[in-house]
Amino acid sequence: MRLVLLGPPGAGKGTQAARLVQKFNIPQLSTGDMLRAAVAAGTPIGRQAKAIMESGALVPDEVVIGIIDQRIDAADCANGFILDGFPRTVPQAEALRALLARKGQELNAVVELMVDESVLVDRMRQRVAEAIAAGAEVRADDNPESFKARLETYRRQTAPVSQHYLEAGELKRVDGMAGIDAVTNAINQAIAP
Repeated sequence: MRLVLLGPPGAGKGTQAARLVQKFNIPQLSTGDMLRAAVAAGTPIGRQAKAIMESGALVPDEVVIGIIDQRIDAADCANGFILDGFPRTVPQAEALRALLARKGQELNAVVELMVDESVLVDRMRQRVAEAIAAGAEVRADDNPESFKARLETYRRQTAPVSQHYLEAGELKRVDGMAGIDAVTNAINQAIAP
């Protein structure tokens, strides 16, 4: 199962990805985690990413694609993977398609969690409260100002990715406003062969 999860920040992608990891025994691939791992491992592409990240610039698509290319060749991705937070732009979606085609693979599904943006800030605040109550670390960008900026970036850069996959006939939309179990069931139905 090779799957892309789309949706705005706070839509529940991480929660649903964790459930899909358990169901399919495949890894959830976070581009941020992959970048940090490549930097820590000192790979050629990791060294390139480190210099860019230390300058404060965004890592360019070709570097991110290179890291994904290396990562999906790992043994734990033999049965597939879940991409959460990637692709973020239409050029990244096109590069992912080309990368998979070179490997003789394709995506099995692209699922978008549809949510009412008006509840997303409340979800973020609830996530912060739960993290604090559990004694866990709160994400630095889990505050109303940063969250609103993340949402605007999503609207501007990532929302067109949904349209790209919709026009290609690959997008499955799921009501992300339902309860967690209902969303899980809807995703499972959407990705069933």
